[in-house]
Amino acid sequence: MMEPLTEEEVMRVLTEARSRDLGYERVFSTMCTRPHPIAVRAHQMFLETNLGDAGLFPGVAEIEARTIRMIGDLLAHPEAVGYISTGGTESNIQGIRAARNASGRRDGNIVVPASAHFSFDKIGDLLHLEVRKAQLDSDLKVDLSSVESQVDDKTVALAGIAGTTEFGQVDPIDGLSKIALDRGIHLHVDAAFGGFVLPFLGRDDLKWDFRVKGVSSITTDPHKMGLSTIPAGGLLFRDLRDVMSLQLDTHYLTVAKQASLTGTRSGAAAAATFAVMALLGRQGFEIIVKGCMDVTRHLVSGAKEIGIEPMIAPVMNVVALQVPKTPEVRSELAKAGWHVSMSREPHRALRIILMPHVTVENVNLFLKDLDRILRGINK
Repeated sequence: MMEPLTEEEVMRVLTEARSRDLGYERVFSTMCTRPHPIAVRAHQMFLETNLGDAGLFPGVAEIEARTIRMIGDLLAHPEAVGYISTGGTESNIQGIRAARNASGRRDGNIVVPASAHFSFDKIGDLLHLEVRKAQLDSDLKVDLSSVESQVDDKTVALAGIAGTTEFGQVDPIDGLSKIALDRGIHLHVDAAFGGFVLPFLGRDDLKWDFRVKGVSSITTDPHKMGLSTIPAGGLLFRDLRDVMSLQLDTHYLTVAKQASLTGTRSGAAAAATFAVMALLGRQGFEIIVKGCMDVTRHLVSGAKEIGIEPMIAPVMNVVALQVPKTPEVRSELAKAGWHVSMSREPHRALRIILMPHVTVENVNLFLKDLDRILRGINK
């Protein structure tokens, strides 16, 4: 251990470290954003609370239960059951773990889209499941025929994505549902990003939540477009039996059983999520999502003016721009202070996320630099 520092010295170290972190202004690559001020206040109120030993903290346990009901209502199933997790990775692990446990298999496989988040590779490693990746169609959605070709008697679950990390696309969840119901297997929907976007777009043609009969579980992340503090994820199940398949005895706590992956769980994340949802309501989130979509359309329109097309018409506030020499363009943008990312091969593109912190003014500055860089590369 180092020798103790004074409070002033500690704060000087922390301040210097924080100064090296990026501000969000020119970060167009992240699916996180600044939390809502009321989320920060709620988080601070519940810093020491532990949902893993809920009998000691009945107040925040009730807040979590109310939050799950609110998210369930958002996902078209107010009676859904689940808990506030640390984020999409934990929720995906637990959704598939419930499917594996219910199946009784320890030598199974899961079929996921090629566009699935890398957390599904972690799932394969942790749960000893083969991860089979189905091809995408021309719209960058999972190809149902490819899924069907990979399902067999050892398949314990299918996964579909509602808001893919790279393209913001929504897989045909109703088609996956038919396969899952025919086979009697679990269908998990990863809506870590889309869960707090899709319900507010006013698009009844996008069926991806518990309205689809075969959907068994859904991941959604309040710390993304839900404007909560980090880490705040959500995992909801249609049926209590799935939660029960995750439960283990907790011999020395105030609760007899625990279904979550982590033992100690922050009550602050649940409180922050509740605070934002209670304050904003559906109308407030509709306004925020509309603002992000307006900026998204502005970006796409401006990109087209300089000869750059999106890979697909954006469904939500995720844009994949087709540019030549993508890695080189990304590097030059970074030199100009812009932080964007790239999608994977074979669909390599500049990936841009239009979060609430992204302004029209900064989009205009970004497009100006992008135009300059492309002109230089094309000389």
